[in-house]
Amino acid sequence: MKELLNYLFAGNSLNKAEAANTLTEIAEGRYSEAEIASFLTVFRMRKIVADELAGFRQALLELCVAVDFSEYNTIDIVGTGGDGKNTFNISTLSAFVMAGAGIKVTKHGNYGLSSVSGSSNMFEYFGYKFSNDQSKLRRELEEIGICFFHAPLFHPAMKSVASVRRALKVKTLFNMMGPIINPSFPKNQLVGVYDLEVMDLYHQVFRESEQNYLIVHSLDGYDEISLTGEARFVSNHEADNLSPADFGFPLITQAELFGGETVIEAAKIFQNVLEVTATNAQQNVVIANAALGIHCIYPERPLSQCVGEATESLKSGKALKAFKKLMTANGK
Repeated sequence: MKELLNYLFAGNSLNKAEAANTLTEIAEGRYSEAEIASFLTVFRMRKIVADELAGFRQALLELCVAVDFSEYNTIDIVGTGGDGKNTFNISTLSAFVMAGAGIKVTKHGNYGLSSVSGSSNMFEYFGYKFSNDQSKLRRELEEIGICFFHAPLFHPAMKSVASVRRALKVKTLFNMMGPIINPSFPKNQLVGVYDLEVMDLYHQVFRESEQNYLIVHSLDGYDEISLTGEARFVSNHEADNLSPADFGFPLITQAELFGGETVIEAAKIFQNVLEVTATNAQQNVVIANAALGIHCIYPERPLSQCVGEATESLKSGKALKAFKKLMTANGK
């Protein structure tokens, strides 16, 4: 590690094989927490390059507890986090809206590190039993249209860095890894990123894969469609800017996306959205992200049609039904 750190501190970068090997060695417990923290600090001091990201991704996917859902046309919708906005759980809610619209969703997530409530916090609060039992997950996907992968159960390699990440309390390269290491290798991926440089990195990594993908960043800093201004997106089909008007919605303020100070407050917003008692702004931003997810899978469908499908799923109660069914199946 000393040689590696000196090499990196001198301004050098790793190729894909070197990056994969280094992360594998970290996962094997070869390095101390101080060494791992120093390694992570490198990527706070300078930007990670595409080969490094691709190598880290390769290592984590090779080490993960893999789930074979290849017979389904699945999608994951997830943000990097690390945008410092402390929004409510927009992507998780959007996952239920997509499930209600008939999309097969394999949601991958974890506890919140840079925000009050991550997707795992919500699933746990409402009674979902985390599991890496493939038969259980397959049954949920088939019968309900959505299942959840709690990252620590599928990525034992991450245990070696978990305490370091908690201690650092800042976004690290692993904020970038979470959205691209879904253990079921979904055929479609909607990813929100916290800046345009990360968008370009993901684009470079994804276009070397066989995945259908769409990467989005709201230009005022959100790792999702925020409806607070324009957003930029890029996919394997197209690249463009999107305004709230493109979704048929008015501009909203950042304050309207606040996710609360506690998991309980975040859960209240979560439930209100699904029960269609939340504010119009809260409902609209969830619909917008779900619509973009539908458009990712079906790029031939106009965005307006995707908004209509997402709206119908939420307003008709189909999203709520999927949510309740998933939670009931888990004992609550």
